[in-house]
Amino acid sequence: MSNTPLIIGECYLLGSIPFGYLLVRFVRGEDVRRSGSGNIGATNVARKSPVLGVATLLLDSLKGLTAVLLATTLAGIVGGMKPYSAMALAALAAVVGHMFPVWLKFRGGKGVATGLGAFALIAPKAVLIAAAIFLVLVLIFRYVSLGSVVAVAMFPSLAWSLREYGNVWSALAFMTLASLLIVLKHRANIVRLLTGTENRLGHKPEGKT
Repeated sequence: MSNTPLIIGECYLLGSIPFGYLLVRFVRGEDVRRSGSGNIGATNVARKSPVLGVATLLLDSLKGLTAVLLATTLAGIVGGMKPYSAMALAALAAVVGHMFPVWLKFRGGKGVATGLGAFALIAPKAVLIAAAIFLVLVLIFRYVSLGSVVAVAMFPSLAWSLREYGNVWSALAFMTLASLLIVLKHRANIVRLLTGTENRLGHKPEGKT
């Protein structure tokens, strides 16, 4: 019996837990999708409350990490997949779940934090370098989206160059696909960056985008 459907289903559902939406709803009684960028991720939640933003970042990262741990267990029990492939598939499923949660009519976040937690277990050195790239770009240019897009786009090549994919090409393919989806989720940000209308860190957005 293949473990692929089991890993995809379990990790998608785990990734689809909308922590940002739930925290703002329960703590402030508001719908975070109706303010700022309309996103349920940590950056938009932080515009409501920095504390809730940090909590969202941690929880979204944790669900990615948990998905990968779950995949290693499922792969061990069911068999049929190499560990790196199972782990990378789990990361991809969790990122897709975060982006397209069934509970919110498939309108979720952009997947950066979830991907961070998931890939930290698979390719820790590549994640560390990508995180450093993110921090440097944000500190210099004050655009969270710019740092996110560049860091995520570079991640697969970093994992490949550091051989943090177990020499399993399917694992690298899953990691690359997850990164591509995250970049595509930032397409509106990319357009605003190119047109000079993207909001800098610390600036309140003028309206929902």
